Amino acid sequence: MAYQIDRPGHIQELAEIARNGAGDTPPQIQVHIAKDGLDLAVTWSIIGIFVLLSLAVVYIMAAVLMPITLAVVVGLILGFAADKLHKLGVSPLVSAFSLSSLFAAAVFFIVNALAEPMTRLAQDAPQMLESAIERVTPFLERFEWLHISRATFQGGSMSMEKLLENTGSVLQVVTGSLTPALVQAMIFFAALLLFLLGRLQLRKALIMTFRRREKRLATIRILNAIEDALGFYFATASVIYAALGVIVTIIAWAGGLAMPVLWGVFAFLSSFVPFLGFSLMTVALAAAGILTHDDLLTGILPAVAFLIVHLVMENIVVPAIMGKRLEINPFIIFVAIIFWTWMWGAVGAMLALPLSLIGMTILYEVLPEDRSTPNLPG
Repeated sequence: MAYQIDRPGHIQELAEIARNGAGDTPPQIQVHIAKDGLDLAVTWSIIGIFVLLSLAVVYIMAAVLMPITLAVVVGLILGFAADKLHKLGVSPLVSAFSLSSLFAAAVFFIVNALAEPMTRLAQDAPQMLESAIERVTPFLERFEWLHISRATFQGGSMSMEKLLENTGSVLQVVTGSLTPALVQAMIFFAALLLFLLGRLQLRKALIMTFRRREKRLATIRILNAIEDALGFYFATASVIYAALGVIVTIIAWAGGLAMPVLWGVFAFLSSFVPFLGFSLMTVALAAAGILTHDDLLTGILPAVAFLIVHLVMENIVVPAIMGKRLEINPFIIFVAIIFWTWMWGAVGAMLALPLSLIGMTILYEVLPEDRSTPNLPG
């Protein structure tokens, strides 16, 4: 005979039954204390405090967690190549060193290719700024409520001298950030090398933490799905966005923009940040075109051409190649980009998509395939 406790008063009743119970078999008591609204509020408050503290730790430790997280994501992407090298008989040490060296060489090549154009751009910044003011001022003068005229840029806080002074302050801030960036780069490459070296051991340790066989098999399935999704997406996206970079280089050259190769590289890199990279690239091309050409229509042609090409690639080429295998809700991606950009800046914006892809892959593998369909009213 089983008794269930639904309120504290039942405890005394069941104790009385236990003392006066008939027979030799003691009654089985199942304790189930119902929770009221206050108990649920306390539970969710504890969960909320834990989440807030975790986010605070992630934000405060960005200098360490950011390069390590980036190294793990890159290591997962390179995991496919590491497995291929392992099947060919290459030792983990050689494969890890080779892959991390190739990735470092690619990063060095991109930075070296951007160094000269960026230096030239910094040198020409004063002339470009003065030219921009001359072109934009007549347009702004039409709006009388702005109270902006040519005299506005000749004195006060918006004068040419003040703007150049502020530009110098920005350059000082950027220069002061180089040392932490170099330290984070060292942490990233060291973490990438060690992750690739011990990737199989980490997989095995994670799998063996579960005692039951079905849990271990589920862990193996999730890890394989994450590596396949990341590897497939970035391998395919790299080819597509590299083609986009070549097209943008041609567009910039045909549109008369300076340093067309630089525009192509920026188009390639910015495409890995959905929405935000595309928007910034379009605005930048429009601004550069307007500053280069006297005719407004001619100036915005490069931006319009990039807009059309990018929309065709994102809405026709990418879905045709990838299908619905890696489809993620655009709203989730947008929120993830805003959140991780706020947390970790530009690197967070680049990590938003792969982290979302990892989360959606885990969710898809954990949820049962046969989901019950609710009976909706006809």
